[in-house]
Amino acid sequence: MRTAEIHTAKGVMKVEFFEKDAPNTVNNFIKLANEGFYDGLTFHRVIPDFVIQGGCPNTREGAKGVPGTGGPGYKIDCELTGDNQYHDRGVLSMAHAGRNTGGSQFFVCHSRNNTSHLDRNHTVFGKVVEGLDVIDQIKANDRIEKIVVNEA
Repeated sequence: MRTAEIHTAKGVMKVEFFEKDAPNTVNNFIKLANEGFYDGLTFHRVIPDFVIQGGCPNTREGAKGVPGTGGPGYKIDCELTGDNQYHDRGVLSMAHAGRNTGGSQFFVCHSRNNTSHLDRNHTVFGKVVEGLDVIDQIKANDRIEKIVVNEA
């Protein structure tokens, strides 16, 4: 099983991927992480008791675009039919601007309280299994230092 570590100044979130349920989304995230795409980007959208969202290249220092509107230059299809499409605390899911428009932006859920409407609308592709406390500490514009992928 491949895993990843999302490194921030607030700590590290260790993620296990749901490769069986969302193989293309997992592969896309890992590809971008291995290329260093996420290094230095911020969590541009932080809504308490909902989500922390990052992965927009327009949050890179010196970028000209509007934060929250950027991507990798392509779009990926949603994968919504797997077993693990339940947005709960620590879940890693793809952000998008409509079905099949995701690319690099992702979010991590704070809790289940306000996320049930996301089930089978956004692709769940992993879950934070260590460092759950980091999710609560992240503030808007905190940086992703790096994402390290561990091949099992």
